[in-house]
Amino acid sequence: MSEPDNSYVVVARRYRPRGFDELVGQDHVGRALKNAIETNRVGHAYLFTGARGVGKTSTARIFAKALNDPGGPTASPNNASDVALAIDSGEDVDVIEIDGASNRGIDEIRSLRANVGVRPSRSRYKIYIIDEVHMLTGAAFNALLKTLEEPPEHVKFIFCTTDPEKIPITVLSRCQRFDFAPVEVTKIVKRLKEIVEAENAQADEAALELIARRAAGSMRDSQSLLEQVLSFCDSNLTADQVHAMLGTADDERLHALAKAMADRDAASAIEQLDAGIDAGVDAGRLAEQLLGYFRDLMAVSVGCDPSLMRHTSASLHDELKELGDRWGLQTVLAVVGLIDQTLVRIRHSVYARVLLEATVIQICNLPDLQNIANLAAAASDLGGAVGNAKPPAAAGSTSSGPASEKKNVAEPAVQAAKPELVASPETSQVAPSVPAETTGNATSQTNAANKNGATASPSPAPVASSTVPANPPSESPEPSGKAAGEVSSIALQALTAASVGDLWNQAAEQVETSTATLARANERVELANENTVRLVFAAESKLSVRRFDSAEHKSAMIAALRTLVGREVNVECTVAAPVKREAKQTTKPSSKDRMQRMRDIELHPMVKACAEIFGAEVVKVDHPR
Repeated sequence: MSEPDNSYVVVARRYRPRGFDELVGQDHVGRALKNAIETNRVGHAYLFTGARGVGKTSTARIFAKALNDPGGPTASPNNASDVALAIDSGEDVDVIEIDGASNRGIDEIRSLRANVGVRPSRSRYKIYIIDEVHMLTGAAFNALLKTLEEPPEHVKFIFCTTDPEKIPITVLSRCQRFDFAPVEVTKIVKRLKEIVEAENAQADEAALELIARRAAGSMRDSQSLLEQVLSFCDSNLTADQVHAMLGTADDERLHALAKAMADRDAASAIEQLDAGIDAGVDAGRLAEQLLGYFRDLMAVSVGCDPSLMRHTSASLHDELKELGDRWGLQTVLAVVGLIDQTLVRIRHSVYARVLLEATVIQICNLPDLQNIANLAAAASDLGGAVGNAKPPAAAGSTSSGPASEKKNVAEPAVQAAKPELVASPETSQVAPSVPAETTGNATSQTNAANKNGATASPSPAPVASSTVPANPPSESPEPSGKAAGEVSSIALQALTAASVGDLWNQAAEQVETSTATLARANERVELANENTVRLVFAAESKLSVRRFDSAEHKSAMIAALRTLVGREVNVECTVAAPVKREAKQTTKPSSKDRMQRMRDIELHPMVKACAEIFGAEVVKVDHPR
């Protein structure tokens, strides 16, 4: 009976890159290292960082072969030489590979320092490749610092790590750092095709894409998965076989589950979930796939191209776009958060299926968050439009109906500052009624109208006078603002020292709330001269003075005053002098007074009763402050 062949080498090792040109997805690193060799700018320490399986150690070996090539440092080493073959197999005496996880103590670093001074046996450089260097202890890093900063000219260090944040900054500053990016799916698929052809096998494009997406940017992981499914499928790889082997759900199953949740059909969603688990998909793995699916749905919802879909097939782009439009971006974001929280809980629970089913039902009962966001945005826009709109005219301006209100306010027919009634052929309508709370100035306005011989309306209204039709109204009145012989009137108020306060309050009612608040923040309003209103603010209200004195607020109040008095009015702000507060002089009671007060308190009936009940005594008396 023949013995089994034990010389089989796994795919990830057999198809390991052996030159800079064979590196997949790390073109920037290969170009930089080749240029450093060609221009003789090779450093003494390098740090390669990146996720697992992206080519850090392979690049370190290629770099070592390039430096120790028998023909001299070259960017294209001879892979058939004895030195290159020994480095590829990890047996070269001058290229020492150290596992930082198992050789992390200070003793191993001391041994390294002792051997650094020994010259290489047959090559140009002695190269130390330390993998997972972040696993070294703090003492080991400290022991390595001096050697790392000033090594012998025949020594090179290459550090590889997946967690550079754990490396001391003193080590990082002594190395040239190269960050290895995750390999793109398209590049992984291309490399897997080459391996499948070399293995004399066949594979569907969709199957290789599934493997590449599952590898999550790791070339080594994709090659290991390929070898696993090739053993399962008997040299003819399909997408269904990949799903069956890896225990994952296909895109169609995920899309059907998502559509059931979008339809708010919890029963159908649970059925889809149950069918996937019965097909061999682990609940935790299905939750991870759902998170990836909704990530792509989120990307499509914001307008990304199919090339940015990382977890689902690009052929589903249009269907995802339709589903995202129907669901809404805000709801999709909420679903991503729910699934992420479920994954955290699943990792600490044995009831993964129950947690996933509860999350699916919760997603089915989510409100339409996108509509809520749209309503909130619309309400905000409406509020801004209302806030910026010009408020209705208050006392002192006439209103002759909707058709002529704007015209009468903009162009009041007045004579100097004397309030009087002016006839206008524009309208004969009666001023509209207003709420009762706005009638505070009706008496003064009526008096002003009576002085000019006008008959004021007895109804409480904030206008100084109301228009009266010249002729009795007919059954078919003429349209507003068009009939001949119609009369309107405007009553303006006089700006005097006695009325300036009331006029200022009336003007504040016609401006926006923020402006009115600043306008009323003064101590008093006085008339500086016949055309100037002076506001006196308290000494501690300097901030209010600066804010009101801006063009936005001050000009609004000036315009409102101009409407009331019918002429230009200036407004000036002053700050009152600070009031000096006399400090209270407190006299400390004398010792005799304190003793007398304590005796009086001890003799108080209530204090005596408390002392008898609780067995207490008076030890201190605090005087009132």
